[in-house]
Amino acid sequence: MPYREGIEIELSPRQLEIVELIRIHAPITGEQIAERLGATRPTIRSDLGLLVMLGYIDAKPKVGYFPGRNSMKERSEAESIAGLKVRDVMGLPVVLRETASVSDAVVALFLENVGSLVVVDSANMLAGIVSRKDLLKVTLGNAQAASVLLGMVMTRYPNVVTVSPDDTVREALRKMIAHEVDGLPVVQPANAGEESGASEASASKLEVVGRMTKTTLAKLVFDRMEPQ
Repeated sequence: MPYREGIEIELSPRQLEIVELIRIHAPITGEQIAERLGATRPTIRSDLGLLVMLGYIDAKPKVGYFPGRNSMKERSEAESIAGLKVRDVMGLPVVLRETASVSDAVVALFLENVGSLVVVDSANMLAGIVSRKDLLKVTLGNAQAASVLLGMVMTRYPNVVTVSPDDTVREALRKMIAHEVDGLPVVQPANAGEESGASEASASKLEVVGRMTKTTLAKLVFDRMEPQ
């Protein structure tokens, strides 16, 4: 919703469709746009004029319409966010030992206001992850649930979707969508930075260094949208 002279202007569904058509098919004429919309050229003339005025599209005589400066700016901003490294935007992990109890996990979820907890072993390496859903399942109708150990209810590694500090925000978001999860532990090999002589066992261990969540991504987008 761009602003012009203090007035907030919200694009109509047809105007948004026109912007998208031009983004995909540029250069495209007004007649071609009208045909794809199932409308007449005079019907969309005012829409095209408004979109040109707002900078969402540009018009070149005898050529057609192209994406405008505002449209390209928004696309460029989204691409710049998606290309950021996870290490530059990740949050601190909320971690519990696998010997902690379900009661400990419930308290941690509320105190930290998170949707899941990373579970580590005695060497502080990734052991699993436990979500609100996991805790709800074990507590319903179970009077002894509070004392159950997290190692009994968590999703165990390697059945945990993770992301690397060197992955991009785009890759992190792709994994969240594909696996329908709200967050990902950010991990690196336990022997990262050590000499190549590390054992195969230690090479399979993962150190938890951060977390990426949908809230992290939403905040990142919001911060980029805020006027400087």
